[in-house]
Amino acid sequence: MSIAYQTVGDGPLDIIYVPGWVSNLDYAWIFPPFAHVFERLSAFSRLILFDKRGTGLSDRNVGFPTLEERMRDMQAVLDAAGSRRAVLMGTSEGGNMCMLFAATYPEKTAALVLNGSFAKGLWAEDYPWAKTREQVEEELAAIARDWGGAFDLSNAARRVMSTTGRRATGLPATCAIRPRQRMQSHSGAGTPRSMFAVSSVRSMSPRSSCIVPAIGG
Repeated sequence: MSIAYQTVGDGPLDIIYVPGWVSNLDYAWIFPPFAHVFERLSAFSRLILFDKRGTGLSDRNVGFPTLEERMRDMQAVLDAAGSRRAVLMGTSEGGNMCMLFAATYPEKTAALVLNGSFAKGLWAEDYPWAKTREQVEEELAAIARDWGGAFDLSNAARRVMSTTGRRATGLPATCAIRPRQRMQSHSGAGTPRSMFAVSSVRSMSPRSSCIVPAIGG
């Protein structure tokens, strides 16, 4: 298993940014809102970015990894980057990964920053604001049908929608080049496993790349 990662900046604080369900290290930098956030964060820190397994520049066609498996990839990235303690910053399900990591490795967690994360993936009586299974199935069907085309921002980014229109093509490649594969939703619950698999991590830089062996966990 190869995981692509990138470090930006040389500040005294390490921040690892864990994206949502789809990302691409190359193409994120050509989308101005992403680039702006990364530039601001790396201005005062060493920012560590990576693509989760099955997405972006990391290995594809890896099935449906569990939250624990992807958390171990996150640990492998931190090890390869030489980071002993970092601020964990997660978006959407990336926040769930960060929460699990912080609970598992509190000594390696400097702070926890969550953006658009959730405690449960589906509606329940004690979680009434989540989407129903039927709504999720409808969204998955729409993603499979429209993959690679204009991206509907009405639910995810209303401010961007107001300036670019309901459907935007400027989120381009970060979505379009990913294989059409159905992703499982995760509730954020789970017990970390004691047996950690061997992983390798690919370091991505503007001029070179390499494979760095690392032990996940």
